[in-house]
Amino acid sequence: MSDIDIRIENKTGRITLNRPKALNALTYDMCLAIDRALIDWAGNSGVKQVLIDAEGGKAFCAGGDIAELYRTGTEGDYAYGRQFWRDEYRMNARIANYPKPVISFLQGFTMGGGVGVGCHGSTRIVGETSQIAMPECGIGLVPDVGGSQLLAQMNGLRPGLGTWVGLTGHRLQSSDAILGFGAVFQPEVTWDALKTQMIADSAVQLVELDAPHAPISEHLDEMAKHFNQVTPAAMLDSLENDDSDLAQAAAKALRRASPLAVACHHEILRRLDFDCTIEDALKLEYRFTWRAMEHGDFLEGIRAQIIDKDRNPKWKHSSLDDVTDDEIEDMLAPLGEDDLTFDA
Repeated sequence: MSDIDIRIENKTGRITLNRPKALNALTYDMCLAIDRALIDWAGNSGVKQVLIDAEGGKAFCAGGDIAELYRTGTEGDYAYGRQFWRDEYRMNARIANYPKPVISFLQGFTMGGGVGVGCHGSTRIVGETSQIAMPECGIGLVPDVGGSQLLAQMNGLRPGLGTWVGLTGHRLQSSDAILGFGAVFQPEVTWDALKTQMIADSAVQLVELDAPHAPISEHLDEMAKHFNQVTPAAMLDSLENDDSDLAQAAAKALRRASPLAVACHHEILRRLDFDCTIEDALKLEYRFTWRAMEHGDFLEGIRAQIIDKDRNPKWKHSSLDDVTDDEIEDMLAPLGEDDLTFDA
């Protein structure tokens, strides 16, 4: 059985992620297949829209399949990861700029690479089980796949809000997912019928429904205030003076994340604004990910969280205060001829 099912039904291009036992984690081959389909359908007058969904109830896509990235990286082969990210990011930009409607159904976990596939289209549908997050700082990476654009837009709505979600990997649910990722709530029991309607008639209009109230909604202002600080260290200080469960959970996440990744993601968000394009975001993200294996904490983060599962990474820096401005600049400096382009 294929990891991805790509076909045309009526006038709808359909992409179904089909690795439910792996939480539909995105492989390199799946990225390439999605991109090829999008290129083919863009000029096909028989395709009026694209619908992206996934098998299984636990996840739309819980992230990228990083086992091969770890294997190649620990062998000193950084080219594989760099090419993976380059092609994946181009696919993410293609979804965001697609000339036809792109509709995604985001059940369960939508994280990391899943955000890149599911959260840049024109219509993003969430349900009762949806949990959207960018947890990359916890494994020594930065929120990527264009996620920093979405987080910068959150900051534009409420300064500090996107920074909180990006630095801590906080999971947004129901009404919070709508706030952060421009989603539309539809009860999951209606999804099969809704897909059938959309495939039969590409002009179907969604009736917007109120999402279940998320318990953290009333705390968004105070969390944004904690993260609207000049440095991550100042954010941590602010959180440690707040004894609420949400603040303490955020402080714990900051302390456990890679200091270098946290510092660089904070700088990426500082350079972006509400009106940034996905290309602006992806170019900055790629400068970090291009260097992440060789000069960052990414391989150690995967080892600790995924391979050995000891949850005890040995980061290059012992605290947020230890990361220097020069180190941040080095990780985000232009790559010259290796900088990300979108001409392929």
